[in-house]
Formats: sequence, structure tokens, C-alpha cells
Amino acid sequence: MAVYTDISEDDLKWFLTEYDAGTLLSYKGIAEGVENSNFLLHTTKKPLILTLYEKRVEKADLPFFLGLMQHLAARGVSCPLPMPRKDGALLGTLSDRPAALISFLEGMWLRKPEAKHCREVGKALAQMHIAGEGFELKRPNALSLDGWKLLWDKSEARADEVEKGLSAEIRGEIDFLSAHWPKDLPAGVIHADLFPDNVFFLGDELSGLIDFYFACNDLLAYDVSIILNAWCFEKDGAYNITKGTAMLEGYQSVRPLNSGELAALPVLARGSALRFFLTRLYDWLTTPEGAMVTKKDPLEYLRKLRFHRQVASAAEYGLSA
Repeated sequence: MAVYTDISEDDLKWFLTEYDAGTLLSYKGIAEGVENSNFLLHTTKKPLILTLYEKRVEKADLPFFLGLMQHLAARGVSCPLPMPRKDGALLGTLSDRPAALISFLEGMWLRKPEAKHCREVGKALAQMHIAGEGFELKRPNALSLDGWKLLWDKSEARADEVEKGLSAEIRGEIDFLSAHWPKDLPAGVIHADLFPDNVFFLGDELSGLIDFYFACNDLLAYDVSIILNAWCFEKDGAYNITKGTAMLEGYQSVRPLNSGELAALPVLARGSALRFFLTRLYDWLTTPEGAMVTKKDPLEYLRKLRFHRQVASAAEYGLSA
């Protein structure tokens, strides 16, 4: 979440007249994240999240994102729900941006997750994968191999400003993944961005998943590799095998990975590390000064990528025999 586009109180009050949302009491921007502009609203009825969809999000994809939240919630996944306008539409316009009101989810994200939390996230992701079955809308993953190449084309010329030799290293990594990316694995709807700040807890109990704006159709095991990268490394860059074991056991207690998925996990983890390195690198180089956004260090994911190059099997991530 982030704030790229500011809004005036008068415009926001006008926007709320399109909804049965009550009268505005207060609002504030949410600075975390890098994609859309987000605000926490308090009204006379209930708190809400207002999202303004920025340029990287295609308006044509919004029915997929909003419909997916409805589909998952109807199948028992705890996630925010879009609020319909008085005319039944889920989208409005505010500050020349497509905008939606989303229900507020109780809980908070964990700054220092433990293995027990990783286990719950693994379970929740597997439950989401199963609940996503039957969702009729489709959205290809724009941030898979072809998307990585496009991002790299926009960043390569300045990559060595971030670290010397980076240009040659990443070009070689893209070539490797292009030649070795797995095929014919189970696929379906994936979250594609299930970082700690997109998972809420109340105490030690997982209360819900948020931020489905990277969701798409792709390999389910690729989503597993994303949460290994996002949850199972410590601040010093070391992989925490206890967290990895808990994460994988939690996932497999709901949806066991097949032999092909297990064999592909090291390559998938390299790919997901590269994906987040490239988006962070692009944002690091291009985010305008003054944007109310917390930029994220791309080198964190370069270090993870280098770790995954040394992994020979899923057992090294903590998978029990």
C-alpha cells in the first residue's frame, strides 16, 4: 500500500455520496507498499479502506481482482470485500483514478513472525489455492518470464549503479530461468504477493489475507516459493530452516505438493526472488521524489536469489522426508 495521489476532503465526501458508507469522520494515507494509493477512512458507520488504482494497475484487470475477493470470501477465505456503490458498481472515480471502497479487516501484520505464524500462512495459502478453484475470470501473470524481461530492459542500463557487475549477473539469470522454467505443474489462482504486510493476525491467530492486486493464474508452487522468500529469511539474510519447515508443513497439511512441484521448488524460488528484485530495482530507480512511498531495497532479493542458486533440492528448504 502507498500514497501516490492525494485527495481533498471535499472530493472524498462527494465520492462517498455514491455509497451507503455513512458520513466521513476522518481519513489518512497509508504509506506502506508500492502499488496503489490507499487511505484508511473512518465514517459514522464503519472503517473502510479506499484504494485509488495507479498507472501500473490496468483498469481492465480490476473486475478480476474485485471478483476474486468476492469468490474467495464466499468460500471461507477471510479477506476484504469490495463495497458496491448505490448503483451496484464496484468501481467509482476519484481524483481521475479508478477507485473502490474495501471492507476493513481486523488485525495487524507481524513485524517479527515466528515459525508458528509461518505454519498458519502456509495453511492459509493452500486454503486460498483450493478456494480459488472455479473462479471463472482469468488473468495471466504479467510478472512472469516475459514481464521480467520487460522490467530488466527498463533497468539494465543503470543496474551497475546499484552494484557493480549486476548487469551481467541478472542477464545470465534471466537466460537460465528462460531455459529451465518448469511446465505442466498444477496451476490456478495465486496471490503472488503474500508478504507479511499482506497477512493480518489477531494475537497468534491468522485473521485474513489482503492486497490481491497481483493475483493471477499461474503455477501454485510458484506462490509457495514466494512465501518462502517473503517469510523465511532473517534480517541478516540467513534462511531460517525452522520457519521453512513450518511453512511447508502447514501448506502440505491442506494441499500436498506433488513430486514435480517439489523438484521444481529451487528454480521457482530463484524466479520469485528475481521477480521481486526486478520490481524493487525498477522502483528504486524510477520512483519520483516526494511520493509518499517507502522504497524497498532491491539488494535484499539479490542476496536471496544467490542463496537459491546453491539449493539442490526441496529438502534444503526444510521439507520433511
